[in-house]
Amino acid sequence: MERSVSPSGPDPVSPDAFSFVKEAGGIEEYRLDANGLQVLVMPRAAAPVACFMLTYRVGSRHERTGLTGATHMLEHLMFKGTERFNAREGTSIFHALQRVGARVNASTWFDRTNYYELLPKEHLPKAVEIEADRMRGLLLRPEDVESERTVILNEHDQGQNDPFRNLLHAVWAAAFTAHSYHHPTIGWRPDIEAASPEDLRGFYDRFYWPQNATATIIGDVERAEALDLVAEHFGRIDGGPQAGLDANGEAEPTREPEQRGERRVTVRQQGQLGALLMGYKAPPGLTEDADALSVLARILASGKGSRCYHRLTDQGLTAEVVAMSPRLRDPGLFSLFAFLAPERTHDEVEEALEEVLQQVKDDGVTGDEVARAKRQLKAQEA
Repeated sequence: MERSVSPSGPDPVSPDAFSFVKEAGGIEEYRLDANGLQVLVMPRAAAPVACFMLTYRVGSRHERTGLTGATHMLEHLMFKGTERFNAREGTSIFHALQRVGARVNASTWFDRTNYYELLPKEHLPKAVEIEADRMRGLLLRPEDVESERTVILNEHDQGQNDPFRNLLHAVWAAAFTAHSYHHPTIGWRPDIEAASPEDLRGFYDRFYWPQNATATIIGDVERAEALDLVAEHFGRIDGGPQAGLDANGEAEPTREPEQRGERRVTVRQQGQLGALLMGYKAPPGLTEDADALSVLARILASGKGSRCYHRLTDQGLTAEVVAMSPRLRDPGLFSLFAFLAPERTHDEVEEALEEVLQQVKDDGVTGDEVARAKRQLKAQEA
Protein backbone atom coordinates (compact mmCIF):
# COMPACT_ATOMS: atom_id res chain seq x y z
CA MET A 1 0.00 0.00 0.00
CA GLU A 2 1.31 3.45 -0.88
CA ARG A 3 1.53 6.18 1.74
CA SER A 4 2.43 9.85 1.56
CA VAL A 5 4.56 9.99 4.69
CA SER A 6 8.20 9.75 5.58
CA PRO A 7 9.34 6.24 6.53
CA SER A 8 11.71 7.49 9.24
CA GLY A 9 9.97 10.55 10.70
CA PRO A 10 6.55 11.33 12.09
CA ASP A 11 5.76 14.31 9.89
CA PRO A 12 4.15 13.99 6.46
CA VAL A 13 6.43 14.89 3.55
CA SER A 14 4.78 16.78 0.67
CA PRO A 15 1.58 14.73 1.03
CA ASP A 16 -0.07 16.44 -1.92
CA ALA A 17 2.80 15.77 -4.30
CA PHE A 18 4.42 12.42 -3.50
CA SER A 19 3.64 8.83 -2.67
CA PHE A 20 6.12 7.01 -0.47
CA VAL A 21 7.20 3.74 -2.07
CA LYS A 22 9.83 2.09 0.16
CA GLU A 23 13.04 2.48 2.14
CA ALA A 24 16.18 0.39 1.82
CA GLY A 25 19.71 0.95 3.06
CA GLY A 26 18.95 4.47 4.20
CA ILE A 27 17.58 5.47 0.79
CA GLU A 28 13.94 6.55 0.64
CA GLU A 29 11.98 6.15 -2.58
CA TYR A 30 9.06 8.35 -3.57
CA ARG A 31 6.95 8.85 -6.67
CA LEU A 32 5.91 12.31 -7.84
CA ASP A 33 2.19 11.78 -8.35
CA ALA A 34 1.84 14.45 -11.04
CA ASN A 35 3.93 12.57 -13.60
CA GLY A 36 5.44 9.36 -12.19
CA LEU A 37 8.98 10.66 -11.62
CA GLN A 38 10.87 8.31 -9.30
CA VAL A 39 12.69 10.18 -6.53
CA LEU A 40 15.40 8.78 -4.24
CA VAL A 41 16.49 10.75 -1.17
CA MET A 42 19.38 9.97 1.16
CA PRO A 43 20.11 12.68 3.76
CA ARG A 44 23.78 12.55 4.77
CA ALA A 45 25.31 15.41 6.76
CA ALA A 46 28.96 14.40 6.54
CA ALA A 47 29.84 17.61 4.65
CA PRO A 48 27.89 20.75 3.60
CA VAL A 49 27.41 19.51 0.05
CA ALA A 50 24.65 17.89 -1.97
CA CYS A 51 24.54 15.79 -5.11
CA PHE A 52 21.64 15.89 -7.54
CA MET A 53 21.54 13.22 -10.22
CA LEU A 54 18.94 12.69 -12.91
CA THR A 55 19.03 9.24 -14.51
CA TYR A 56 17.04 8.45 -17.64
CA ARG A 57 16.19 4.83 -18.35
CA VAL A 58 17.53 5.03 -21.87
CA GLY A 59 20.85 3.86 -23.24
CA SER A 60 22.32 2.29 -26.34
CA ARG A 61 20.09 -0.72 -25.58
CA HIS A 62 17.13 1.36 -26.80
CA GLU A 63 18.61 2.48 -30.12
CA ARG A 64 17.40 1.17 -33.45
CA THR A 65 19.56 0.10 -36.38
CA GLY A 66 20.69 3.19 -38.25
CA LEU A 67 20.56 5.45 -35.19
CA THR A 68 23.24 3.91 -32.99
CA GLY A 69 24.99 6.44 -30.80
CA ALA A 70 21.85 8.60 -30.43
CA THR A 71 21.86 8.33 -26.64
CA HIS A 72 25.47 9.46 -26.43
CA MET A 73 24.89 12.32 -28.87
CA LEU A 74 21.96 13.52 -26.77
CA GLU A 75 24.13 13.41 -23.67
CA HIS A 76 26.48 15.89 -25.36
CA LEU A 77 23.64 18.04 -26.69
CA MET A 78 21.97 18.31 -23.29
CA PHE A 79 24.75 20.74 -22.34
CA LYS A 80 24.07 23.00 -25.33
CA GLY A 81 21.20 24.55 -23.50
CA THR A 82 17.60 25.68 -23.48
CA GLU A 83 15.87 29.01 -24.00
CA ARG A 84 16.69 29.90 -20.38
CA PHE A 85 20.20 28.46 -20.12
CA ASN A 86 22.41 28.82 -23.18
CA ALA A 87 25.77 30.27 -24.15
CA ARG A 88 24.32 32.83 -26.56
CA GLU A 89 22.55 34.55 -23.70
CA GLY A 90 25.56 34.28 -21.42
CA THR A 91 23.72 31.79 -19.22
CA SER A 92 25.20 28.46 -20.30
CA ILE A 93 24.54 25.43 -18.13
CA PHE A 94 28.23 25.01 -17.36
CA HIS A 95 28.61 28.69 -16.45
CA ALA A 96 25.51 28.72 -14.25
CA LEU A 97 26.68 25.68 -12.30
CA GLN A 98 30.44 26.14 -12.18
CA ARG A 99 30.12 29.71 -10.93
CA VAL A 100 28.61 28.30 -7.73
CA GLY A 101 31.37 25.71 -7.37
CA ALA A 102 29.55 22.73 -8.85
CA ARG A 103 31.21 19.68 -10.31
CA VAL A 104 29.19 18.70 -13.37
CA ASN A 105 29.27 15.58 -15.51
CA ALA A 106 27.22 12.98 -17.36
CA SER A 107 27.62 9.47 -18.76
CA THR A 108 25.93 7.06 -21.15
CA TRP A 109 25.75 3.29 -20.75
CA PHE A 110 23.87 0.38 -22.28
CA ASP A 111 20.78 0.83 -20.12
CA ARG A 112 20.83 4.41 -18.84
CA THR A 113 22.03 8.00 -19.18
CA ASN A 114 22.77 10.10 -16.11
CA TYR A 115 23.53 13.75 -15.38
CA TYR A 116 24.79 14.93 -12.02
CA GLU A 117 25.88 18.01 -10.10
CA LEU A 118 27.91 17.94 -6.88
CA LEU A 119 27.76 21.37 -5.25
CA PRO A 120 27.48 23.35 -2.00
CA LYS A 121 24.14 22.49 -0.45
CA GLU A 122 22.79 26.05 -0.62
CA HIS A 123 22.99 25.91 -4.43
CA LEU A 124 21.04 22.66 -4.79
CA PRO A 125 17.97 24.58 -6.12
CA LYS A 126 19.97 25.70 -9.16
CA ALA A 127 20.89 22.13 -10.10
CA VAL A 128 17.29 20.94 -9.75
CA GLU A 129 16.04 23.93 -11.77
CA ILE A 130 18.45 23.30 -14.65
CA GLU A 131 17.76 19.56 -14.86
CA ALA A 132 14.01 20.14 -14.91
CA ASP A 133 14.38 22.83 -17.56
CA ARG A 134 16.40 20.71 -19.97
CA MET A 135 14.27 17.60 -19.47
CA ARG A 136 11.77 19.04 -21.95
CA GLY A 137 13.32 22.34 -23.03
CA LEU A 138 16.38 21.23 -25.01
CA LEU A 139 16.92 23.47 -28.06
CA LEU A 140 18.56 20.85 -30.32
CA ARG A 141 19.64 23.42 -32.90
CA PRO A 142 21.15 22.10 -36.17
CA GLU A 143 24.38 24.02 -35.55
CA ASP A 144 24.69 22.39 -32.12
CA VAL A 145 24.22 18.94 -33.64
CA GLU A 146 26.98 19.61 -36.17
CA SER A 147 29.46 20.92 -33.61
CA GLU A 148 28.91 17.94 -31.30
CA ARG A 149 29.01 15.51 -34.21
CA THR A 150 32.58 16.67 -34.86
CA VAL A 151 33.50 16.22 -31.20
CA ILE A 152 31.97 12.73 -31.05
CA LEU A 153 33.57 11.59 -34.31
CA ASN A 154 36.95 12.66 -32.93
CA GLU A 155 36.20 10.73 -29.75
CA HIS A 156 35.20 7.70 -31.84
CA ASP A 157 38.35 7.85 -33.96
CA GLN A 158 40.62 8.22 -30.93
CA GLY A 159 39.06 5.05 -29.57
CA GLN A 160 40.17 3.18 -32.67
CA ASN A 161 43.73 3.38 -31.34
CA ASP A 162 42.73 1.61 -28.13
CA PRO A 163 43.18 -2.18 -28.49
CA PHE A 164 41.16 -2.85 -25.35
CA ARG A 165 38.16 -0.92 -26.69
CA ASN A 166 38.40 -2.38 -30.19
CA LEU A 167 38.53 -5.95 -28.93
CA LEU A 168 35.73 -5.33 -26.44
CA HIS A 169 33.47 -3.90 -29.15
CA ALA A 170 34.27 -6.77 -31.51
CA VAL A 171 33.50 -9.43 -28.90
CA TRP A 172 30.18 -7.86 -27.87
CA ALA A 173 29.20 -7.49 -31.53
CA ALA A 174 29.91 -11.19 -32.07
CA ALA A 175 28.19 -12.27 -28.85
CA PHE A 176 24.95 -10.38 -29.54
CA THR A 177 23.66 -10.77 -33.07
CA ALA A 178 20.06 -9.63 -32.50
CA HIS A 179 19.94 -7.73 -29.21
CA SER A 180 21.04 -4.08 -29.20
CA TYR A 181 23.95 -4.81 -26.85
CA HIS A 182 25.52 -5.66 -30.21
CA HIS A 183 26.67 -2.08 -30.85
CA PRO A 184 28.92 0.13 -28.71
CA THR A 185 27.49 2.99 -26.68
CA ILE A 186 29.28 5.55 -28.83
CA GLY A 187 27.60 4.08 -31.91
CA TRP A 188 28.88 3.06 -35.34
CA ARG A 189 30.64 5.82 -37.28
CA PRO A 190 28.24 5.88 -40.29
CA ASP A 191 25.29 6.36 -37.91
CA ILE A 192 27.04 9.20 -36.07
CA GLU A 193 27.73 10.86 -39.42
CA ALA A 194 24.12 10.49 -40.60
CA ALA A 195 22.09 11.36 -37.47
CA SER A 196 19.88 14.39 -38.17
CA PRO A 197 18.40 16.91 -35.72
CA GLU A 198 15.00 15.40 -36.52
CA ASP A 199 16.24 11.89 -35.65
CA LEU A 200 17.62 13.11 -32.35
CA ARG A 201 14.52 15.14 -31.56
CA GLY A 202 12.40 12.02 -32.06
CA PHE A 203 14.64 10.03 -29.72
CA TYR A 204 14.57 12.82 -27.13
CA ASP A 205 10.79 13.12 -27.34
CA ARG A 206 10.39 9.40 -26.78
CA PHE A 207 12.57 8.96 -23.72
CA TYR A 208 13.23 12.25 -21.91
CA TRP A 209 10.16 12.37 -19.67
CA PRO A 210 9.55 12.17 -15.91
CA GLN A 211 8.04 8.68 -15.94
CA ASN A 212 11.23 7.42 -17.60
CA ALA A 213 13.58 9.08 -15.11
CA THR A 214 14.88 8.89 -11.55
CA ALA A 215 15.92 11.95 -9.54
CA THR A 216 18.43 11.21 -6.76
CA ILE A 217 19.37 13.64 -3.98
CA ILE A 218 22.14 12.74 -1.55
CA GLY A 219 23.89 14.96 0.97
CA ASP A 220 23.38 17.54 3.67
CA VAL A 221 19.73 18.22 2.85
CA GLU A 222 16.42 18.13 4.66
CA ARG A 223 14.12 15.49 3.23
CA ALA A 224 11.08 17.75 2.99
CA GLU A 225 13.08 20.58 1.43
CA ALA A 226 14.56 18.24 -1.18
CA LEU A 227 11.17 16.85 -2.13
CA ASP A 228 9.65 20.31 -2.30
CA LEU A 229 12.37 21.36 -4.74
CA VAL A 230 11.63 18.39 -6.98
CA ALA A 231 7.88 19.04 -6.85
CA GLU A 232 8.35 22.74 -7.63
CA HIS A 233 10.50 22.23 -10.73
CA PHE A 234 9.40 18.85 -12.09
CA GLY A 235 5.76 18.81 -11.03
CA ARG A 236 4.64 20.95 -13.95
CA ILE A 237 6.01 18.53 -16.57
CA ASP A 238 3.75 15.93 -18.18
CA GLY A 239 4.62 12.31 -17.48
CA GLY A 240 5.21 11.52 -21.15
CA PRO A 241 4.09 8.93 -23.68
CA GLN A 242 3.87 5.22 -22.87
CA ALA A 243 4.00 4.03 -26.48
CA GLY A 244 6.55 1.27 -27.01
CA LEU A 245 7.22 0.75 -23.31
CA ASP A 246 6.55 -2.36 -21.27
CA ALA A 247 4.88 -2.51 -17.85
CA ASN A 248 8.14 -1.36 -16.22
CA GLY A 249 8.45 1.64 -18.52
CA GLU A 250 11.12 -0.03 -20.65
CA ALA A 251 11.40 -0.11 -24.43
CA GLU A 252 12.10 -3.77 -25.19
CA PRO A 253 14.79 -4.66 -27.76
CA THR A 254 14.87 -7.89 -29.74
CA ARG A 255 15.56 -10.84 -27.47
CA GLU A 256 18.90 -12.49 -28.18
CA PRO A 257 18.40 -16.04 -29.53
CA GLU A 258 20.14 -18.93 -27.86
CA GLN A 259 23.79 -19.18 -28.83
CA ARG A 260 24.82 -22.49 -30.36
CA GLY A 261 28.52 -23.02 -30.15
CA GLU A 262 31.61 -20.98 -29.49
CA ARG A 263 32.30 -17.77 -31.42
CA ARG A 264 35.77 -16.38 -32.05
CA VAL A 265 36.87 -12.94 -33.21
CA THR A 266 40.33 -11.78 -34.25
CA VAL A 267 41.25 -8.08 -34.32
CA ARG A 268 44.56 -7.22 -35.97
CA GLN A 269 46.18 -3.95 -34.93
CA GLN A 270 49.70 -2.73 -35.61
CA GLY A 271 52.20 -1.86 -32.92
CA GLN A 272 50.41 -3.29 -29.92
CA LEU A 273 51.10 -6.08 -27.48
CA GLY A 274 48.64 -8.92 -27.69
CA ALA A 275 45.39 -9.06 -25.77
CA LEU A 276 42.85 -11.81 -25.19
CA LEU A 277 39.24 -11.49 -24.11
CA MET A 278 37.15 -14.49 -23.07
CA GLY A 279 33.46 -13.70 -22.64
CA TYR A 280 30.65 -15.85 -21.26
CA LYS A 281 26.93 -15.11 -21.41
CA ALA A 282 25.82 -13.84 -18.00
CA PRO A 283 22.42 -13.33 -16.32
CA PRO A 284 20.68 -9.96 -15.87
CA GLY A 285 22.12 -7.69 -13.20
CA LEU A 286 19.27 -7.92 -10.70
CA THR A 287 19.69 -11.63 -9.95
CA GLU A 288 21.47 -13.65 -7.27
CA ASP A 289 23.66 -15.23 -9.94
CA ALA A 290 24.84 -11.75 -10.94
CA ASP A 291 25.74 -11.11 -7.29
CA ALA A 292 27.80 -14.30 -7.29
CA LEU A 293 29.57 -13.31 -10.51
CA SER A 294 30.55 -9.95 -9.02
CA VAL A 295 32.24 -11.81 -6.18
CA LEU A 296 33.82 -14.32 -8.57
CA ALA A 297 35.27 -11.50 -10.69
CA ARG A 298 37.14 -10.25 -7.63
CA ILE A 299 38.38 -13.71 -6.74
CA LEU A 300 39.66 -14.29 -10.26
CA ALA A 301 41.32 -10.99 -11.07
CA SER A 302 41.51 -8.35 -8.36
CA GLY A 303 44.93 -7.68 -6.92
CA LYS A 304 47.95 -9.81 -6.17
CA GLY A 305 45.90 -12.24 -4.13
CA SER A 306 43.70 -13.22 -7.09
CA ARG A 307 43.89 -16.51 -8.93
CA CYS A 308 44.71 -15.01 -12.32
CA TYR A 309 47.54 -12.99 -10.83
CA HIS A 310 49.12 -16.11 -9.31
CA ARG A 311 48.62 -18.30 -12.39
CA LEU A 312 49.33 -15.81 -15.19
CA THR A 313 50.81 -12.45 -14.18
CA ASP A 314 53.16 -13.79 -11.52
CA GLN A 315 54.30 -16.48 -13.96
CA GLY A 316 55.15 -13.95 -16.68
CA LEU A 317 52.31 -14.84 -19.04
CA THR A 318 50.41 -11.56 -18.75
CA ALA A 319 51.00 -7.95 -17.80
CA GLU A 320 47.53 -7.83 -16.26
CA VAL A 321 44.22 -9.69 -16.17
CA VAL A 322 40.93 -7.85 -15.64
CA ALA A 323 37.57 -9.47 -14.87
CA MET A 324 34.41 -7.62 -15.91
CA SER A 325 30.91 -8.44 -14.71
CA PRO A 326 28.64 -5.53 -15.71
CA ARG A 327 25.19 -5.42 -14.10
CA LEU A 328 22.82 -4.97 -17.05
CA ARG A 329 19.06 -4.95 -17.62
CA ASP A 330 19.27 -7.99 -19.91
CA PRO A 331 21.72 -10.91 -20.06
CA GLY A 332 25.22 -9.62 -20.80
CA LEU A 333 28.79 -10.93 -20.73
CA PHE A 334 31.12 -11.97 -17.95
CA SER A 335 34.60 -11.38 -19.33
CA LEU A 336 38.25 -12.00 -18.58
CA PHE A 337 40.56 -9.57 -20.38
CA ALA A 338 44.26 -10.45 -20.47
CA PHE A 339 47.10 -8.20 -21.66
CA LEU A 340 49.81 -10.53 -22.89
CA ALA A 341 53.38 -10.20 -21.67
CA PRO A 342 55.98 -9.68 -24.44
CA GLU A 343 56.69 -12.78 -26.52
CA ARG A 344 53.80 -14.71 -25.02
CA THR A 345 51.18 -16.23 -27.30
CA HIS A 346 47.41 -16.04 -27.24
CA ASP A 347 47.16 -19.83 -27.13
CA GLU A 348 49.19 -20.27 -23.96
CA VAL A 349 47.34 -17.44 -22.18
CA GLU A 350 43.98 -18.87 -23.23
CA GLU A 351 45.02 -22.29 -21.96
CA ALA A 352 46.07 -20.81 -18.60
CA LEU A 353 42.80 -18.87 -18.21
CA GLU A 354 40.77 -21.97 -18.98
CA GLU A 355 42.80 -23.86 -16.41
CA VAL A 356 41.92 -21.24 -13.77
CA LEU A 357 38.22 -21.43 -14.65
CA GLN A 358 38.22 -25.22 -14.69
CA GLN A 359 39.75 -25.30 -11.22
CA VAL A 360 36.90 -23.12 -9.93
CA LYS A 361 34.37 -25.42 -11.60
CA ASP A 362 35.96 -28.53 -10.11
CA ASP A 363 36.89 -27.34 -6.62
CA GLY A 364 34.92 -24.14 -6.01
CA VAL A 365 36.38 -21.20 -4.08
CA THR A 366 37.39 -20.82 -0.45
CA GLY A 367 35.58 -18.98 2.30
CA ASP A 368 38.57 -16.67 2.71
CA GLU A 369 38.44 -15.75 -0.97
CA VAL A 370 34.73 -14.93 -0.75
CA ALA A 371 35.24 -12.82 2.37
CA ARG A 372 38.09 -10.91 0.75
CA ALA A 373 36.06 -10.26 -2.40
CA LYS A 374 33.10 -9.00 -0.39
CA ARG A 375 35.35 -6.62 1.54
CA GLN A 376 36.66 -5.24 -1.73
CA LEU A 377 33.15 -4.74 -3.10
CA LYS A 378 32.00 -2.98 0.06
CA ALA A 379 35.05 -0.71 0.01
CA GLN A 380 34.33 0.14 -3.62
CA GLU A 381 30.72 1.07 -2.83
CA ALA A 382 31.78 3.28 0.07
